[in-house]
Amino acid sequence: MTAHLSPLLKQATPVVVDHALGSWIHGTDGRDYLDFTTGIGVTSTGHCHPDVVAAAQEQCGKIIHAQYTTVMHQPLLELTAKLGEHLPAGIDSVFYANSGSEAVEAAVRLARMATGRPNIVTVQGGFHGRTVAAASLTTAGTRFSAGFSPLMGGVVMTPFPHALRHGWTTDDAVDFALAELDYLMATRVDAREIASFLIEPVLGDGGYMATPPRYLQGLRERADRIGALLVLDEVQAGIGRTGRFWGHQHTDGLVPDVIITAKGIASGFPISAIAAPTELMAKAWPGSQGGTYGGNAVAAAAGVATLGVVERENLVQRAADRGAQLLDGLRRSLADVSEICDIRGTGLMLGVEFGDPTAPAGSAGALEAARLATAVQQACVDEELLTLTCGPTGSVVRLIPALVVTSEEVDAGVERFARAVHRVCDGAA
Repeated sequence: MTAHLSPLLKQATPVVVDHALGSWIHGTDGRDYLDFTTGIGVTSTGHCHPDVVAAAQEQCGKIIHAQYTTVMHQPLLELTAKLGEHLPAGIDSVFYANSGSEAVEAAVRLARMATGRPNIVTVQGGFHGRTVAAASLTTAGTRFSAGFSPLMGGVVMTPFPHALRHGWTTDDAVDFALAELDYLMATRVDAREIASFLIEPVLGDGGYMATPPRYLQGLRERADRIGALLVLDEVQAGIGRTGRFWGHQHTDGLVPDVIITAKGIASGFPISAIAAPTELMAKAWPGSQGGTYGGNAVAAAAGVATLGVVERENLVQRAADRGAQLLDGLRRSLADVSEICDIRGTGLMLGVEFGDPTAPAGSAGALEAARLATAVQQACVDEELLTLTCGPTGSVVRLIPALVVTSEEVDAGVERFARAVHRVCDGAA
């Protein structure tokens, strides 16, 4: 009998990789693909950056698995020191896990243990993972949480300030969302039982929508007032992706209580973390943090190398510069496409949304928007450009280049994406 991958693992592209380097994936079909997916924002320093490869190879020759509650290893100590250089003042304690979902669950556990409170307030449109607790917190689409109920209790959802969806100004959307949060605390969940607010600085699967700074400040003020924690899921937005080291740094003066990170921290090696003040982290119960593979030595060495590349090659500023170039190029080249309702981006985290954003989910308009986005994403493959879709109704094509992407590669990406869009939309017209 021949084994096969699960039929539920649907590839977004038909590409089979032979090898990859930088911003390019070279397929077994002999074609060279400009990769604007980066493993869903993971290969931050590009594919197979020589510094990361060398660090992993060297570490493999020393020790591969050093279970970090049994013996400590140098790469994890070095990674913690380097990560600490980028953490906000006062956030000085780090716990390592394997995936973003696992880190999210560790953050939830810490919040409940530290506060003695049961409830987590999550924001509509957020994606936090597929494991049971993480999926219970995820509202970017029912596909992540349906079919295996009951989910984790103690989760309450509040609206995201989604100006585009409602046809409002950003200020009106923020006022509405904060008022709804206050109403929620008056009618559904007592503030004295809220352990934390959990939010992404930029929605990931929820549509690549930046969280307005005034809303984040509103969450911080309410968390302080009621004695809750502010937990920021920086799994996708962190490590320079948005043109700041952390996505929340676009909100001046904001300091969270807990930061969750993963994806771009090790250029493709599986490692994640939560960071919090030592006093707060110490409130977790004994035995509540650990794991067989958490903080793996090879992954940690790759993380040290990744952060070194980010610093030496000035990749945070490059993400800001190349992101602005990509956003401007997309807006100029697609200005005449009526099927596009929005082109937005924060650093190298960009989304192109199709259709009428105010169309009700499940309506003919929403279904057509999803069809267009999928058709464009598939047409990009023909143009040898790899992209992905996202958004609760699948109406957004997201572009996530590596932080090392060059100006020439950005221009090439714009040209290829524009050709794909025009081919689909001109045909649809």
